[in-house]
Amino acid sequence: MSKPEPAPRSAYRAWRSVTTRWADNDAYGHVNNVVYYAWFDTAVNAYLIEQGALDIHGGEVIGLVVETQCNYFSPLAFPQSVDVGLRVAHCGRSSVRYELGVFAADQALPAAQGHFVHVYVDAEHRNPAPLPLSLVQALGPLQSGLP
Repeated sequence: MSKPEPAPRSAYRAWRSVTTRWADNDAYGHVNNVVYYAWFDTAVNAYLIEQGALDIHGGEVIGLVVETQCNYFSPLAFPQSVDVGLRVAHCGRSSVRYELGVFAADQALPAAQGHFVHVYVDAEHRNPAPLPLSLVQALGPLQSGLP
């Protein structure tokens, strides 16, 4: 499997700023790989909550992560400001592939980029469910500008 080329900031449609924490650094002196996945999760879910497309306490439909992946290009470390870019690569009947780029605050290319796939299911029985209209509408602006 070949490593993808890093996508520039212009490839992403929505942004979430985060600040690294002391606990994010690992024994090698850089942000540990698991932290990037937490940033992915935070960027996607915060966007959906802000758009009114996700009700984490009473929603009838929830997204379960069924696939995730990340490629790393350069290290990040505490203390550092980070911007997480978000776009949607695919929106199906009951699934969405989100793509994310993690950028040092002053960099044009990402330190890391990856994706995860949500399969949306009904909250009670966990059977695949069609994407709610509010979710489809919230995802629309994230689908434009894909390379």
